[in-house]
Amino acid sequence: MIAVRELTKLYGDFTAVRSLSFDVGPGEVLGLVGPNGAGKTTTLRCLAGIIAPSGGTVSIAGHEIQREPLAAKRALAFIPDEPHLFDYLSVEEHLRFIARLYGVTNVEERMPPLLDELELGEKRRALPGELSRGMRQKLAIACGLLHDPAVLILDEPLTGLDPGGMRRMRATIAARAAAGSAVILSSHLLHLVEELCSKLLVLRRGQCAAYGPLEEIIGAHPELAGRSLEDIFLALTADAPAV
Repeated sequence: MIAVRELTKLYGDFTAVRSLSFDVGPGEVLGLVGPNGAGKTTTLRCLAGIIAPSGGTVSIAGHEIQREPLAAKRALAFIPDEPHLFDYLSVEEHLRFIARLYGVTNVEERMPPLLDELELGEKRRALPGELSRGMRQKLAIACGLLHDPAVLILDEPLTGLDPGGMRRMRATIAARAAAGSAVILSSHLLHLVEELCSKLLVLRRGQCAAYGPLEEIIGAHPELAGRSLEDIFLALTADAPAV
């Protein structure tokens, strides 16, 4: 579903991402982790087609995003850590607008169960300014899920959610993967990554520090056996400067 080969992104003389290659298949959840400034957001934006890579290729559901941007973007949903919503559209109007963009013809059937899943049913007529930070995040996620994307890219999806909302969002992510979506989850919440992700991609200074299932990463670094994911993360990214 997601195939990345030698992805590189330059900003002038600065290399934000260097020669990154990885795959995410149907039903897999890839945890993208790294310290601040490691290149996570740049990687996600290249995958979503928001910024163009300086080198390498990104394929989404068989469509190279630079050559077939519309087909690739129709197959994915990118949920950023800061929701970008329309001030004067209600919750329902947001979903109807997204439905028109993606050609979803049965939006009136899809909308009620999606709103209920994300606990937005009672807020269906509310404007974004009337919603809490967590509710706005849920609305952004609802907009992303409406067209049943084959690829789901999530950047800190639990931001602003209370404990109950976090639990339900974990269930939503797991359900989408179980239904066959390829999911990338970027988060500093390592317990969330450990719970949901089938494999990890650890970035350090824009490069891959480790990639694969956690047991394979530990197998390649036997000194990390028996240690927590937090300890493993810190060991793999120890020389990365905080930004």
